[in-house]
Amino acid sequence: MSHAKETFSRNAADSAVHSLIEEVELTPKPGLVDRVNNGAHQDLSIELMRKSARSLKETFEQIALISYGNSPSLSLREEIAAIGRNGENRMFETTGGVNTHKGAIWAIGLLVAAAAMGKGCYAIKEIVSLAGETARYPDRHCPITATNGMLVSAKYGVNGARAEAEQGFPHIVHVSMPMLKQARASGFTENEAQLYSLLALIASLDDTCILHRGGPEALIFAKRQAASVLTSGSLEMLKALDEEFTRLNISPGGSADMLAATLFLDKIQRHIIGDVVQKEVGSIH
Repeated sequence: MSHAKETFSRNAADSAVHSLIEEVELTPKPGLVDRVNNGAHQDLSIELMRKSARSLKETFEQIALISYGNSPSLSLREEIAAIGRNGENRMFETTGGVNTHKGAIWAIGLLVAAAAMGKGCYAIKEIVSLAGETARYPDRHCPITATNGMLVSAKYGVNGARAEAEQGFPHIVHVSMPMLKQARASGFTENEAQLYSLLALIASLDDTCILHRGGPEALIFAKRQAASVLTSGSLEMLKALDEEFTRLNISPGGSADMLAATLFLDKIQRHIIGDVVQKEVGSIH
């Protein structure tokens, strides 16, 4: 096994875990676990979320190792899925059966695989395209049991996590990543920029976690409230929105997963840019 392959896979796994922890520590988030409270979740805590994220490091590293330098294929898709299911089992062992990061394992696992296919040299556009191509292959060994997200998607006719991935993560490409970059360029702090990115996702994503808990009415309410904060340009409303989401049992968990995936891709992109700059400086000297 090459040193480059091992190093990239280890670094990609570290970035994935860091992104998950960064998402949960982002504060204040409406209806979600953060540094202040557990939002609309009775069975979650910030420490449990951190432990869950750390338990997934080996999962992401294994996905990167088998994907490194390869191309999307049925066999690779099924290998990634098998590793992901093992990761889910490890997550459930760590959390005592609580689903903390199942959606994130799916989304970030595909993005880790796609980034590894390009050996860490592909830009976001190529990564999401490869992730989508990989997701579109069937998994013949997938358990027949339908997830809450799948049931909600079928019931309300919306795109869930699977369709989002199969389409190449359009909400990351067109919503959360542009908002993150725009907010940074406007001089907001990193915490503020990430909050704006999350709000942009809540305002536009048909979040199946919200639909599962509260149906279409809750989703419409969440979208309108998030859009209202974005329009106002003030994050001062977030504390009150958190209280309202918690009272109504609204948790934008799908949006949180997409934010974590966005932060992962951002780290990969910045690493690529950093390498290019270093090479250019080195060539000058």
